[in-house]
Amino acid sequence: MALLKLARLGHPAIRAGADIVNAGECASLGFQSFLEDMVETMRDADGVGLAAPQVHMPQRAIVLEVDPLNPRYPAYPHIPLTILINPKILEHSSETQDDWEGCLSVPDLRARVPRWRRVSIEAIDRNGGTVEFHAEGFLARVLQHEIDHLDGKVFLDRVSDLSTLTHLREYQQYWMKTSAE
Repeated sequence: MALLKLARLGHPAIRAGADIVNAGECASLGFQSFLEDMVETMRDADGVGLAAPQVHMPQRAIVLEVDPLNPRYPAYPHIPLTILINPKILEHSSETQDDWEGCLSVPDLRARVPRWRRVSIEAIDRNGGTVEFHAEGFLARVLQHEIDHLDGKVFLDRVSDLSTLTHLREYQQYWMKTSAE
């Protein structure tokens, strides 16, 4: 496994969007190795999600996981490692919720972002099989955030109140305790 270079906001890869992955390509050793590298890169950066465009690969693939030992997200519920290819939102609730978000491609910034409270997802798993599931709360937020990356969007595009934009240190000092409540 290898760590991949993270693209930061301003790099064209972040806004370019991503191409559909052929289901047959999922089984290739090269693609499987790339997915493992994405997981390793996400874990190394203490992220909870990573989309392929964030590591300069214009493909519709995301990885996510919340480990209780993650120092950036200590109060959030455990989410097992999930790898999704070509994920799409089939349905969503009309109800939204504002909560804090950050991004590995926009380091050291946080802001409150409105997201749908519940989503239904369809995707291909890493073995090429179709999966459908419902997510709510923090998992729904992470999925929406990562799928946005596949469409060339970042969380800053969704911020409705720019007065919530804060640097990480100030977020940790003044606002972190209000997250995950």
